[in-house]
Amino acid sequence: MKIYTKTGDDGSTSLYGGIRVSKTDARIEACGAVDELNALLGVVRVNGPSPSIDPILAHLQNQLFDLGAELATPDASAKGTDYLQDSDVAQLEAWIDQLDPALPMLKTFILPGGSSAGAWLHLARSVCRRAERKLVALDQKSPLRRMVLLYVNRLGDLLFVLARTANAESGTADVPWQKSR
Repeated sequence: MKIYTKTGDDGSTSLYGGIRVSKTDARIEACGAVDELNALLGVVRVNGPSPSIDPILAHLQNQLFDLGAELATPDASAKGTDYLQDSDVAQLEAWIDQLDPALPMLKTFILPGGSSAGAWLHLARSVCRRAERKLVALDQKSPLRRMVLLYVNRLGDLLFVLARTANAESGTADVPWQKSR
């Protein structure tokens, strides 16, 4: 099978089921943002996160692929691509509840940075928040399952905690925000 089809040369692409839409469609924008987040988690993983973080990131990458399948399917429940479940949101919360108590108490906002893995994870968090905004925009046009929005919101929270965990495990302090005035 060839990797190129030339069917998108006119600025359109296919959703699962064959429906063609513009590459600027809200559904494609959401798929692209989730795909970008997944690719960024791959970058984090090849840059050597700690052994405690890497399995979580591997799990998240697979779930983001599941989410992409649901987003690329206009009627995901009917076509069986609604893979993520409430238990997946609960797992994100469990990881947050497990990791956060071991971190230093926050007394101020922190800047993205610290260790290399921490900085990459902060970038992943900000990309996740953009993906979340794209999902909300899609939801306003074509309602998504509420659980999908909850999942991406919790994922952003988890990525923040993972960034702080990466910093702590490397012995690098979080970077406190200092008012410029």
